[in-house]
Amino acid sequence: MKRTCPFCRHPSPGTNAEIDANVLKRVEANDPVATVFEGIRRHVEGDYGSALEYLTKAARLGDIEALNCLSAMYLKGKGVEKDEKMAVYHLEEAAIAGHPTARFNLGSIEWNNGRKERAMKHYIIAAKLGDDDSVGKLKKGYLEGVLSKEDFAAALRAHQAAVDATKSPQRDAAEKAWRGGIK
Repeated sequence: MKRTCPFCRHPSPGTNAEIDANVLKRVEANDPVATVFEGIRRHVEGDYGSALEYLTKAARLGDIEALNCLSAMYLKGKGVEKDEKMAVYHLEEAAIAGHPTARFNLGSIEWNNGRKERAMKHYIIAAKLGDDDSVGKLKKGYLEGVLSKEDFAAALRAHQAAVDATKSPQRDAAEKAWRGGIK
């Protein structure tokens, strides 16, 4: 039995060329997920100019992962001039939209700039969104006396609630199918 797309029921592409053609078709249709995918693929290949174009387009389409990727490009100076202000701008936009890693990264920037209380606020929000790395930073803040025991405990409870909310038999089955499909 040939595998089909669970959404459109078309046969799954069999070659990389077919996959690339399908992605580009979705990019032309202004699909933000496909546009981010293409931007990341171009970035990995070292084509930073094209990556910037695709990620900027996806960000304009409202994709928060694109904003997070753009911040990394500006922070590292890959494909663009290194610019911490632009990196922070894209991180803030992604964090406001609910991107947990962007929120965590904002916390790290604040921590590195000596604004530890502000960093803790970012880490608490990231923990509430289910970000695991932020829990370690909150623990560090608690041990250094920057975060109260009550705030630390509340953040841990919120983190656990966020993690529990993402668990379901359907998600487990989907992940198992996804992992099994990768050869």
